[in-house]
Amino acid sequence: MNAEALAPPDGLDRRSLLGGAVAAALLPAAALPAAAAAPKPLLVGGLPVTCNLTLPVACVARASANSTDKSGGPQFEYEYSKYNGWPEIKESLMAGRIQAAYMLAPLVMDLADKKIPVKIVSLGHRSGAVIMVRTDSTYQKFKDLTGKRIAIPSRFAVDFLFLRKMLAREGMTPKDIQIVEMPPPDMPAALYAKAVDAYCTGEPFGAAAQRAGYARALRMTRDEWRNYICCVLTVREELIRDNRPLVQDLVNHVLGAGQWLDQKQDNRNKAVAIAAGRKYFNQDPNIIRFVMENPVDRVTYGDLRMIRAEFDELMQLSIEAGTIKAPVAYEKYMDESFAKAARAATIPL
Repeated sequence: MNAEALAPPDGLDRRSLLGGAVAAALLPAAALPAAAAAPKPLLVGGLPVTCNLTLPVACVARASANSTDKSGGPQFEYEYSKYNGWPEIKESLMAGRIQAAYMLAPLVMDLADKKIPVKIVSLGHRSGAVIMVRTDSTYQKFKDLTGKRIAIPSRFAVDFLFLRKMLAREGMTPKDIQIVEMPPPDMPAALYAKAVDAYCTGEPFGAAAQRAGYARALRMTRDEWRNYICCVLTVREELIRDNRPLVQDLVNHVLGAGQWLDQKQDNRNKAVAIAAGRKYFNQDPNIIRFVMENPVDRVTYGDLRMIRAEFDELMQLSIEAGTIKAPVAYEKYMDESFAKAARAATIPL
């Protein structure tokens, strides 16, 4: 190649070219091509409830693994995005503002039936729902609640199905009581003020009133419905299509978090400290710890197997409750491939 071929274009001298190179080097990151920017963490929606406790643990464990991994391999990252109610989290998932969330299982069935492209890929917990009444009340059985006001989070909530189960055992139906829908964080205060006579919800909103001394558990899923499931890890189908390794890694960490939580009380204490922080549940750690200890199997996390018969039962109960109008094909709302391929991640906490 001759010297002319290496000469700068007309009107550009060596000083101009050097100046341009320096200016390019000083460009802010936002001005560089998108390929040079680090990928954003996957936001995973959740509620500040102990049924969702595997999610904060999974997020922190993955971040901890990233900080010590020197292998140079892919470093996945996800963050907990807190919501205060099921309607808000449902709308965000439907609109694609988030691509993953812990959701109510019957609600996912209904969304999938309405052609919203979502799939369940993992469980998040077992048990964890309670029906609370005032300590000074005389209520011992559901017949005592005839005509009384009972709060539930949503008619799509499995808490509502739990309440229906308990009523049916005593020959009652929801028509025998007054049902009101209410955000779980508002329930303890409503019971204290006698605005409701009882409430059915997930923890820690039962424990909050119990620990304060003005409420007691009338029934708990740990005693009445041992294979109870409610919150499930749900992702949009385009995330499965575009980034299967990320979804698999998230499932692996959720399963790892579940096993880690049930291994020993010290792990649960660490989880309490994580979840209580402002980045996650932003709650009194003493209340979350109360859930973890009174009794220790009030909520469990170690068995996150997805069993078709259990989802079929939820489906049938939801149809009987009128929240789902007709059976929804299992394959329409479920993707078992990630659970089948899962290898529980080590939780380095």
